[in-house]
Amino acid sequence: MLNKDPARVRNITCIGAGPIGGGWAAHFLAQGYQVTSYLHDASEYDALMRLLETAWASLEQIGLADNASLDNFQYTSDLAEATENAEFIQESVPEVLKLKQDLYKTLGDIVDANVVIASSTSGLSMTDIQANCATPERTVVAHPFNPPYLLPLVEMIGGENTSAECIAWTERFYKVSGKSPLVMKKEIPGFIATRLQEAIWREALHMVANGEATVEQIDQAVVNGPGPRWALMGPCEIFHIGGGEGGMAYCLDQFGPALKLPWTRLVAPELTAELRQAMIDGCAEMTEGQDFASLSRKMNDGLVKIAKIKQNQHGQ
Repeated sequence: MLNKDPARVRNITCIGAGPIGGGWAAHFLAQGYQVTSYLHDASEYDALMRLLETAWASLEQIGLADNASLDNFQYTSDLAEATENAEFIQESVPEVLKLKQDLYKTLGDIVDANVVIASSTSGLSMTDIQANCATPERTVVAHPFNPPYLLPLVEMIGGENTSAECIAWTERFYKVSGKSPLVMKKEIPGFIATRLQEAIWREALHMVANGEATVEQIDQAVVNGPGPRWALMGPCEIFHIGGGEGGMAYCLDQFGPALKLPWTRLVAPELTAELRQAMIDGCAEMTEGQDFASLSRKMNDGLVKIAKIKQNQHGQ
């Protein structure tokens, strides 16, 4: 029985210190939570702190909770210590099924059964992850988009033994903690957003492989075309508006026949050495003179501006 009101949760444990685990820690800290990160190895600490400091610069621009502070952060390489006072656990260990299964087996034994354990997995099913856990009813997939401290989406789905109470509680928790949870109807490979993203990625690879477009042209097309619209509305709503007063019905009647045209390639192309190098060279040319840090700052600054615009819209 999950007996704590999601709005009263204060202590979060983040398991994993990579870009996703660290990103989650930054998000929860910005929302005013007390955060304990479990590091598999203490040597991960320096990289984690650099990530938190980079994230904080963007989060300060968006706005922090009144009691938000990096002083609310602590870390340990002792799993029992990391989870001792946890009221919610966000797991972000590498995408290795046995590793996750072993971890959930341990967590099922040492963590209070009232505490939800959410996995950031981007490709594994919770049914598989929870297979060896003694308390699978409180385990759920909560797949974020990177960076978790700026992008609000969390795709949620339980496994075969996850309780409906767990799903409802976790959805409520993410809402009060500043995220935008999307509860899926069923377990499917790749979830929703990643599958849509992968469809574009496959098309891009095909066009490069066939000499139809360069890497830079593909990115230019998205950034200056559908990209800005997608930041504010999804493709379905955009098509609905594109139909004018006739809405989606007009679009379907007008453009439906084009769906039969052989434009898209639903089967992924062979990732040959040549295609791989073309993608690498194209990105290198497009980002010449910019390192990872500068590119990350550019992306984050843009996302901050978009976040502010959306905040203003919702406040009207």
